[in-house]
Amino acid sequence: MSQPDRVMQTEIARTDNEVNTNDTVRRAVAALQAGEVVALPTETVYGLGADALDPEAVEKIYAAKERPHFDPLIIHVPHKNSLYEVAEVPAEISKTVTQLVETFWPGALTLVLPRKPIIPDIVTGGLSTVAVRQVNHPIFHRIVKNFGGPIAAPSANLFGLLSPTSCQAVEDQLDGRIPLIVDGGACGQGLESTILKIEPGENKPVIRVLRPGPVTEVELKKFGKVVFADKNADVEESAPEAPGMLANHYAPRETPLRLLERPEDFSPEEGKTYALLSYRGQPKDGFVDLYDWDEVSVLSPGSGRVAEAGIRFFHVMRQLDMLDVDEIIAEPVPDRGVGKAILDKLRKAAVK
Repeated sequence: MSQPDRVMQTEIARTDNEVNTNDTVRRAVAALQAGEVVALPTETVYGLGADALDPEAVEKIYAAKERPHFDPLIIHVPHKNSLYEVAEVPAEISKTVTQLVETFWPGALTLVLPRKPIIPDIVTGGLSTVAVRQVNHPIFHRIVKNFGGPIAAPSANLFGLLSPTSCQAVEDQLDGRIPLIVDGGACGQGLESTILKIEPGENKPVIRVLRPGPVTEVELKKFGKVVFADKNADVEESAPEAPGMLANHYAPRETPLRLLERPEDFSPEEGKTYALLSYRGQPKDGFVDLYDWDEVSVLSPGSGRVAEAGIRFFHVMRQLDMLDVDEIIAEPVPDRGVGKAILDKLRKAAVK
């Protein structure tokens, strides 16, 4: 992919001390109020924020990311009760919504609910629903609280590429496309929020996970029957229900990636170079000693923990993408907990 043309000066606002943080919060709020876009840190990944109630401001998100307008955005609210200002909560699921909000907000959980008329079509991709979350990050919290309204904020990257978990990762993709990046340090969780939709069930509510993330099936099942959206469903031809559901997404910028289910599926081509994305770096898994890899990067060294792998995932993927190799080969990770989210992203990043 070619480098984007620089059309503006992108400034970095620091939060390394209280004086800088106070100034940065003021600058970010002022920019949002003026209808500009601002890259903001969250506990999951960096988001590209704009006033969710201003269609012209939201349009700048789509332009900067080169994102198709049918792909809906998540809006981030300043308070738990702000949910009811932007979304309708049907009576038959209100108890479950309340339980989930009280348990996981602020945090890495996004709820898809019927939208209120106040939300512009451009935010929802024309859908009748809206995705809502309250972020658990001190800098973002101060900005959205001082802004006083919902902020639309997808990941702060070019559409379809790796999500950024640091200020530098945002700058690498969006420098010259946006006016301001708030540097809040590295993201603590490293994977986008879990997105779910709640539906009435016969005996208990059905919690349909549209995008797996840091809030896992084990944590959710006490609130209802958990089911996952079909990972093989083709959502290219119509509007997805939530962000991150398209079949092709989260791809490295320069280097193609291939996910292998078994070591014996790997047949290297003569003259090509390969790097390995390993789950735990253990030879007994069959991949590390399979080939003389140019580079082996490990998500969770040693015994392997899916939570650690999730935190490191996008960072390690970016490092591999910067290597001068022909292809990245990825080992599978356990299909449990946060591992479901990692597998979802690997499948969507892989060359079809």
